[in-house]
Amino acid sequence: MRRINKPTSSAVLKKGLAYKVRGDNQKLAEALRIEQHNICAYTETYLGRSDKKDIEHFDPTLKGTGGDNYNNWFLVKAQWNGEKASKWTSYQPIMLPTANDFEERIIYFEGEYIAASHTDVEAMNLIKLLKLDDHELATERNAYLENLKETLVYSGKTAQQFIDDLLSIRPSLVYFIRAIEEELNVEVNFDLIETK
Repeated sequence: MRRINKPTSSAVLKKGLAYKVRGDNQKLAEALRIEQHNICAYTETYLGRSDKKDIEHFDPTLKGTGGDNYNNWFLVKAQWNGEKASKWTSYQPIMLPTANDFEERIIYFEGEYIAASHTDVEAMNLIKLLKLDDHELATERNAYLENLKETLVYSGKTAQQFIDDLLSIRPSLVYFIRAIEEELNVEVNFDLIETK
């Protein structure tokens, strides 16, 4: 997982979209999907058409209150939302997914996400709550990166050119963004693709 950017230029803010409890939230979900480039905020897996997606309220105690807003909403795979829902109070205090120092506090090391410091309770709680240490997800991520590296070798391109071309041609094949950037030492530049 990487820090989740919540830009002030977001369509959610520009259009004044709000979460409606027991209402139609399709426009909000679509705005978040586009903003997140079809990538689950927590797992960094691709949000395909066949995936059940939820608007996730990071702090569930804010849902339906005046304090619930754009900074608390993320589009995620439904399974991750469901597994997180009942555990909120068990993992306090917690680091926000939007924390400016996210990558310094939760590091990517040998295919795993770990707290940079064993005394950083907030970071460790975020890892546990969002299951960033999930073995099956880590296995999937490692297999994806291994396959990507093999394909890169056969392409004859630099790592940056390979990722740029993949984004331009098949953006649905570019996910696990932080792992790609750290393992291949590249920048995943979503400006290369046209938002759909």
